[in-house]
Amino acid sequence: MIAPVTTRAPLRVVLADDHAVVRTGYRRLLEFEDDMEVVADFSDSDATCQWFSSHEADVLVLDLSMPGRGGLETLARVKARQGSLKVLIFSMHDNPAMVVQALKAGADGYLTKSSEPDALIDAVRRVARGERALSADIVDALAGEGGQAAHLTLSPREFEIFRLLAAGRSVDEIASRLFLSTKTVANYQTGIRQKTGLATALDMYRYAEAHALLDGSE
Repeated sequence: MIAPVTTRAPLRVVLADDHAVVRTGYRRLLEFEDDMEVVADFSDSDATCQWFSSHEADVLVLDLSMPGRGGLETLARVKARQGSLKVLIFSMHDNPAMVVQALKAGADGYLTKSSEPDALIDAVRRVARGERALSADIVDALAGEGGQAAHLTLSPREFEIFRLLAAGRSVDEIASRLFLSTKTVANYQTGIRQKTGLATALDMYRYAEAHALLDGSE
C-alpha cells in the first residue's frame, strides 16, 4: 500500500511596517514562495498587537520604526501573547545598540533593509526553524560594539524610554504613548539616570546623538 503524500502547511507570515509600498513589496516577494502565506499586514504597533490578541502566526516580520508604542514594545507584547511566534526584525537601522536591544527583547533574527530580497526569504525560513538569522552587516556591527557602553546596561523597556527622554518627550507624554502610569515612567527615568550617569534630558540627548540612537520616530 502506498502511503498518502502529505504536504506541509505554508508558513503564516505577518508584516508590520509603516510604509504601504514596502509592505506590498514584501507581500509579493514572500507569497511568490510556495511555503509562505502572508496572513496579515499592519502599519502601526497598536493594530499589530491587537491582531495577535486573537490570531496566531508563525513569523512576524517587524520594522522597529513603528508609529504608536514602537517596535521594541510591539516585539515584547506579541512575544508575551504568543510564545511560539518567531519575530524577524527587518529595519533600516544597523546600529549595534538597536540590534542588541531587539535581541534582548526576544527577536529571533535581524536583517537590514539593504539586504538582498533572497536574504529576507531565507531569514523567514531560518527563524521559523528555530535558528538565529542575522545579516552580514549586522554580524559585523555587533563584532565592533564595545561592551562597556552605558546604553547596553539598559533593559529593552528602559532603552525605549531612554530614547524618548533623549528626544525631549516628557514623562507624561511617554506614559500616554506606552500606556504606563506617570509614576512608572518616573521610576524608569530614575533607574536610567542611575545606570547611565546621565542626569538631564540634555545629557541624554547629547549621548544619544553621539551614539546614533535617535532616528526621528521617537
